[in-house]
Amino acid sequence: MEDSLTLAGHSRRRALSFVSALGMCFFSVLTIKHFFNANYPASIWEGSFCDISAFLNCDSSAFALISQVGGVPLGYFGLVLGGLVALGAVFPSPAFEQTNKTLSLVNAVGVVVLATHSVFDLGSLCLLCSGYYVFSLLSFALFWRYGIDRERSTFLARWARPSFKHLVTYAAVTLLGAYGLSLYHDAVKDAQIGGAAMRIVEQFYSLPLVETPSVISPYWTARSTERFEDAPIQIIEYGDLLCSDCVYLNEQLVRLKEEFRGKINIAFQFFPLEAKCNGVVEKDKHPGACDASYMAAYDPNKFRQIHDEIFANFQNAKTPEWRAELARKYGVEAALSDAETRELVHRILQTGAEYEKTSEQYSHGIRSTPTMIINNRMVIGTFPYEQLKAIFQALVDEHETGENKFMESWVE
Repeated sequence: MEDSLTLAGHSRRRALSFVSALGMCFFSVLTIKHFFNANYPASIWEGSFCDISAFLNCDSSAFALISQVGGVPLGYFGLVLGGLVALGAVFPSPAFEQTNKTLSLVNAVGVVVLATHSVFDLGSLCLLCSGYYVFSLLSFALFWRYGIDRERSTFLARWARPSFKHLVTYAAVTLLGAYGLSLYHDAVKDAQIGGAAMRIVEQFYSLPLVETPSVISPYWTARSTERFEDAPIQIIEYGDLLCSDCVYLNEQLVRLKEEFRGKINIAFQFFPLEAKCNGVVEKDKHPGACDASYMAAYDPNKFRQIHDEIFANFQNAKTPEWRAELARKYGVEAALSDAETRELVHRILQTGAEYEKTSEQYSHGIRSTPTMIINNRMVIGTFPYEQLKAIFQALVDEHETGENKFMESWVE
C-alpha cells in the first residue's frame, strides 16, 4: 500500500489524523451550540456578559456577522470537514486522501484568516474557536508531513489533485445539511418571538425587586420624562464603554428606543471594568475604560455624542491614540485630570456595591457589564432584540392598564 497519511496501514500517523478530526468535530459542535445559546438564550439567566476575559471572549465571535453564512453557523462547515477527515482515516483510499488533503489546505488558510480577523478586527479570541484552530492546523501539518503526493515536484501536484467525484458528493451533502440547519436557525429565531419571549417575560417578573441606586447617573441615552421613575420603562444600564457585549446591547437598545419613543428612560451608569478607578469588582479587563468614562462624563452636553462615537468605533477606541484624538475633537482634554468629573464617575460606579451578591464568586450584585436594573429588577447580561422587546412591551402594558396584557395575549 502506498506510503501516505492514511494508506500505510494501522499506523500512528493515521490514528493522529483520526484524533485531529475528532477534535475538529468536538470544537465545531461546541461553537455551534454556543452560537445558538448566545444569540437565542432560552431563559433570562442565560444571557451573555463580559465576565470571563475581555480578550478571550466567545460572545464577540458569536455576535459577529462572520459567525454565520446565510443563517448557517460557521462551525457547521468545520464539523463537516472534521467528519470527512475522520471518515478518510477510517476508510482510506487515494482519492479520499487527495481530496481531504486539498480541503485541509483550504481549511488552514481559512483558520488563519478567521483568527487574524478575530484578534485584530474583533479584538477578541474565542477559546472554542481556538480549539478548532489547533486541531485544524494539526490535521494540516499531518497532511503536509505524511500526505499523499508529497514527493511531487510542483505545489499544485502536491495539494490540488482532489477527486471530482468526491468533491461533488461533499458539496451535495454539505449543502443539504446547511439547508436543514438554516431552517432550524429560522425556527429558533421565530421561537424568540413566540414561546421564548413568553418565558423571558415570565422569568423577568419572577426576579426579585431591588432598590434604585442611591445615585442615578445624570447621563441618559434616552429621556421621555423629566423624572426618571415616571416613564413606563426605566433602565439603569451599568455599562463599560470598552466592553464588547455592551456594544451588542447598545445595538439592541438603539432599535428599541425608537420603537418605544416617549415611553423609555435609560440612565447610563458608568461601571468601567478597570482597577484604575473601579474598586467594586476585582477585575482589570478593559484598559482605558476609566479614561473613556471621564471623557464621556466631562461635558453633559457632549455625553451622547462621545458615547455613540466610542461604540461606533469600538476597536479603535481601545487605543490611547484614538481616545486622545476623540478628546481633542470634543474639547474634553481636561477630563482626565478634572477632580469633579472623576468624583462624579466614582460616585456612580460605587453604587454597584449597594446590591447584594448574586454569585459566591463576587462580593456585590453588580459585578459585570452589561447589567441592567429594569423597573427595579436586575438583569445581568445581553439579550436578543425580540426578548428585550417582549419585556418592554409587558412593562408598557402594565403601566397603561395595570395588567400584563402581553402575557394574557398568549395562548398555551
